[in-house]
Amino acid sequence: MDATPTAPKPAADPFPLEERLAALAGLGLDGLRGEWRKLHRAVPPARLSRDLLLRSIAHRLQEDALGGLSPAAERRLASLARSLAAGGDPVAAPAAVRLKPGTALVREWHGRTHTVLVLADGGFEHEGARYASLTRLARAITGARWSGPRFFGLLRGGERSAGRNGGGAR
Repeated sequence: MDATPTAPKPAADPFPLEERLAALAGLGLDGLRGEWRKLHRAVPPARLSRDLLLRSIAHRLQEDALGGLSPAAERRLASLARSLAAGGDPVAAPAAVRLKPGTALVREWHGRTHTVLVLADGGFEHEGARYASLTRLARAITGARWSGPRFFGLLRGGERSAGRNGGGAR
């Protein structure tokens, strides 16, 4: 799951985040409920303790100032919630493949061997050209829409598939 924060949102309050968070600690239960109403435009849950109100408000302030979950992480969480609501077991997301700089990926395609070098900045080099992603690189090689990790045989377990065009990394 990708938990990279989204781009920061402009703060609605002129006070710096640190000052707002510090001020929360001095508020009583009624003050925290007032802050909740300002942030959520709704009445706080009646049985929420002071500690949970404080933590929830602090989280929301930080999210507003610094950004929340990435869209991919939000989609993954929504998918897990739907799976649980339907009575199923949530399926663990496959771990992202991390390639070390200097790694060479080799793939044979239509009788030609393609060697790709993983760069330190996270990019890829193939035949003197630089690519930001394996998917763009796979498309340049094949002329078709391929998942780059799938094309180079990097998907694990049940996700690894030869695809309709024949094969993973060799």
